This record gives sequence, structure tokens and C-alpha cells, in this order.
Amino acid sequence: MEILKKKIILASKSPRRSHLLREAGFDFEIKTLDVEESYPDDLPADEVAPYLAEKKAMACAGYLSSEDEILLSADSVVILDDVIYGKPVDYEDGVRILRNLSGRIHRVITGVCLLSKTKKRIFADVAHVHFKPLSDEEIRYYLDHYAPFDKAGAYAIQEWIGLCKIAKIEGTYSNIMGLPMEKVYEELERF
Repeated sequence: MEILKKKIILASKSPRRSHLLREAGFDFEIKTLDVEESYPDDLPADEVAPYLAEKKAMACAGYLSSEDEILLSADSVVILDDVIYGKPVDYEDGVRILRNLSGRIHRVITGVCLLSKTKKRIFADVAHVHFKPLSDEEIRYYLDHYAPFDKAGAYAIQEWIGLCKIAKIEGTYSNIMGLPMEKVYEELERF
């Protein structure tokens, strides 16, 4: 298929995003820069992930060396009651975040930016995640055994918490993992 032959540069260090692209059959190379994940205070929570994806893409635009290359960047945020839950700063912050998510429904928004020398396309996908109640013992077990300190919302859906404590998701699994592959595939076809 022609789409799978596109030259993609993944501007992300996330092993989950690499895994998803690889499993979907894409050949790509990884080139990243450290980009501060800051955004304007007045930016609505729903717009943060696409904003950060574009910010990362623009910072890595210099990696585009030919007309047929496409740079792909992404960012995911967890939102509950219009509050963004980013990566926990430490263990106790992880406990706080998971206590807040416990027994509630939150949104995961992944923003994606596709960039070439001549085009730019920014889009996002939303999933609703229904958490079962988590006891403090379960929260500490998860943090102790999986150390999700590099993950928005202090959890990864593909780990214990996703297998045992998520009752339902509305949206795509890959979006919650960090890259909405159905939309990425569709947008790459049109790009």
C-alpha cells in the first residue's frame, strides 16, 4: 500500500507511539528534541494537546530534509473536570492523581501534528475512560510495580490498571495509548 511507503519522521520519544506505528505497518525514523510542554494559561483544556503537538513539530521542523518526508508529533493529556492531569511530579502526586481519577470518567485527548515542507495538519482525538474505584492499596501497588511517572494521568491503559480497573472506554484504545492510529492513518492518506 502506498500510504505505508511514506517517509515518516516520528518526533516523539514515546515507546508506545513507536509501537503503535510499527504495529500499523509504518516504517519510520525517530528524531526528537526536548521541547518544554508549556502552554498559555488561558488555553482551553481541550486545545492543549493539539497545541503541544504543533509546538513539538515546529521545534523539530529542521529535521525535514526532502519534500516527501512527513514529520509526525503528538501529545496526550488527561482531563477531569476541565483540569489537566499531566505526568506526576513524584510518587505522592501519582497517588493524588489516581485518587482523583478513581471511580470517575475522564477524557484523554491526543493531539497530532503532521508537517512537511509545504503542509501542516493538526487534529485531535478524544476518548472517555471509565475508571472503577481504586483503593489506596491498589493505587500504591500500581505505582510500586509499574512506575507510571512518565505518563499523563499517572497510568498506562496497557498495564495492570487498564486490564483490571477500567470498566469501559468510549473511543479508541490507541488514542489512550498515545496515538489515535485510525485518524493518523486517515490523515496520512489525505496528506
